[in-house]
Amino acid sequence: MRAGPMKHRLSAQRHQRVDDGMGGGAVAWVELRQVWAEITMPTGRTAVVANQITALVTAEIRCRPAADLVAGLRFVDGLTTYLIEAALLDNDRTMLRLLCSTVPNP
Repeated sequence: MRAGPMKHRLSAQRHQRVDDGMGGGAVAWVELRQVWAEITMPTGRTAVVANQITALVTAEIRCRPAADLVAGLRFVDGLTTYLIEAALLDNDRTMLRLLCSTVPNP
């Protein structure tokens, strides 16, 4: 994979428990690392969820293979948040395709 198309700098985040310093804790999104990636094929549709019309956007994010990028993590790109639904490695093991959906209220 050429580096040219990978022009988006994304923050990969994981949902985990964070200590609050007083013996308790909270569950929050913690940044794992920054990833250079290419966001392709964004598509949109509307769906009725809880009697409300909700816009759902899906996208494919391509990046270099990494064992820590799995389903359940999320990417933050400025104001847009993508939830990783599936991680697919190509046959040559040179590119990781991440099928994602946008998160309406991150």
